[in-house]
Parts: sequence; structure tokens; C-alpha cells
Amino acid sequence: MTDSDSPDTFACARFIKEIGRGPNGARALSPEDTRALYGAMLDGRVPDLELGAVLLAYRLKGESADELAAMLAAAHASFEPLRTPAGAHRAVSIPSYNGARKQANLVPLLALLLAREGVPVLVHGVAIDPGRVTSAEIFAALQIRAADSHDEIEAQLAARRLAFAPIEALAPRIARLLALRRRMGVRNSTHTLVKLLQPFAEPGLRLVNYTHPPYRDSLTALFAAHPEAAAGGALLARGTEGEAVADTRRQVQVDWLHDGACETLVEPQRSSPDMPDADLPESRDATATARWIEAVLRGDAPVPDAIARQVGTIASITARNAKSGGPASPS
Repeated sequence: MTDSDSPDTFACARFIKEIGRGPNGARALSPEDTRALYGAMLDGRVPDLELGAVLLAYRLKGESADELAAMLAAAHASFEPLRTPAGAHRAVSIPSYNGARKQANLVPLLALLLAREGVPVLVHGVAIDPGRVTSAEIFAALQIRAADSHDEIEAQLAARRLAFAPIEALAPRIARLLALRRRMGVRNSTHTLVKLLQPFAEPGLRLVNYTHPPYRDSLTALFAAHPEAAAGGALLARGTEGEAVADTRRQVQVDWLHDGACETLVEPQRSSPDMPDADLPESRDATATARWIEAVLRGDAPVPDAIARQVGTIASITARNAKSGGPASPS
């Protein structure tokens, strides 16, 4: 990190004074101050002591919609956006930062099915998360190599309509802040921001998931109030163990945030004991999941209904001739 006596050091005591008063006394920063502060954090100009104070202050206070929008603008300015291949569909971004603990991680299956439909798909996330099975590990078991540079991400998208990019390859400055979780023991604002990134030069559709219901309201407010943050639109749904893939056990609510509107495409449904279980991998480990995904792609195992509906909805929304008023075949 930066030496506190360096001339490039960002003085942030006055910001900590505002956000560091606890959940009841803290106040949100202005958008200008928020962007300046988060930009300095991305640039490595905030010394360790102050950086830890800022991260913990936001952990306790939470980010307002205006603060999230300002942080997101700083995050987008910290890396070069990706060019996407021309075709019948706009690109889709799938963040994958949680992995699987209890059930198989089906993000790679979703990405491969979308690519087979002609939709360019970028999955970005962490390579390793102890105790969880990451998308990176499953892609590796499928012999799909992770991109290690900006140019390689674009090349993979052009060649096969699919790329997996570790966050270090997509946005290294953001990756540095994300990695502080290991050092501090808790997540920070960057863990929310990576799930909101618009990585494409031509804005694409983002799959945005949340774990706790209150985040649905804050994310909806963010996209409604900040058109620049909403560019390309987003499908918002409760995550499956924190991943943006449909839950095969239950139907969750799916909202399409676009053009300043929040349109509910799918209403939530309770799971029924009479519903047949989806045919899923017997084990959640990366190798078993990869072999099962290969069987699904060959047609030897069925695509789970929930994921088939998710693929259809995404393909409909991303079709370049689709009307802005809604997908051709919402599911």
C-alpha cells in the first residue's frame, strides 16, 4: 500500500469522520467525494490504516444507492472495457464470486448453453475460494482455459462466444481490493461492486444476484435512479448460493431492470413436494460437475427446467431485434 507520507497519499480523515460513526450516526458521502475516495482506493493511494477504517465503516454503515453509483463509476474507470463480437445477440456478463458449498455450481452450464444459442458470454470471478467449488475450477475441468489478459478475453469471446476471466485479468485494481477479504476476514464494498460491473464497451445484459432480500430494494433503487449505472439493463434475482444461476429447487422472483423501469418477468413460487427433483450431478466437486455438464451438452442428460427457462429469457432479451418493452418469450 501507499506510505502515509507520500505526496500521492489521499487524505481521507474527513471522509472517515462522516461514514465511521456507526450504523446510526454515519452519513453518506456526496457522489463526488465517494468517487474520489474509491478511486484513490483503487489507485493504491490510501494507506493501510485508513483503508481498513474505510472498508469497515462501509461494512457497518452500508452503501447508499448514490454511493454505489459513484463507486461503480470509479470502478469502471479503472479498467478498459471489452469489445464484443458482432452478431444476433448483445453480450451477457455473469459474475461468479461465491461458488458452491451444498449443491453443484451450474454457472458454467448456463454460460455454455447461452454460448450455444449464439449469445456472447463473459463469466468473471475468483479462481479459488476455500471450502467452495468455483466456476473457475469447473471450467478448468471442462478444459476451458481461463483468459489471462484483456486481449485474450476478447479473443475467446470472438472465437467461441464464451470467456472465463479471473477478476485479476479483467480488472486488476479491483482485484486488489477484493483480495483484502482474506486479510481482514470480512467482505467489503468491492464484493457488491464486482457483481454490478458492466465490462463491455457496448453495454450488455448483466445477471445481478443478491443474497439478502433488502439488497433487492437497494439495487433496484440504484438502477432506477442512475441511468448511467443501468446501461445495458440487468436481470435481478436472488442468488443460488450467491451465484447468478437459476435455482433448480424453487422458482425465485426475476426482475428485469431497464430504461428506468423494474419489470417482474417471473413471480416467485414455493417448491412443492410433488415436483420431481432435477437430474443433477451426484457430487458437487468440480470434476463430477464438469462430467455432468458434458453429458447435458451431448443430450445424454436433460437440461434442468429452471435453467432452460433462464436461457430462453436471456436469449430473448439480448436479441438485437427485441423490443425494449419486454422479452419475446418471458419465462
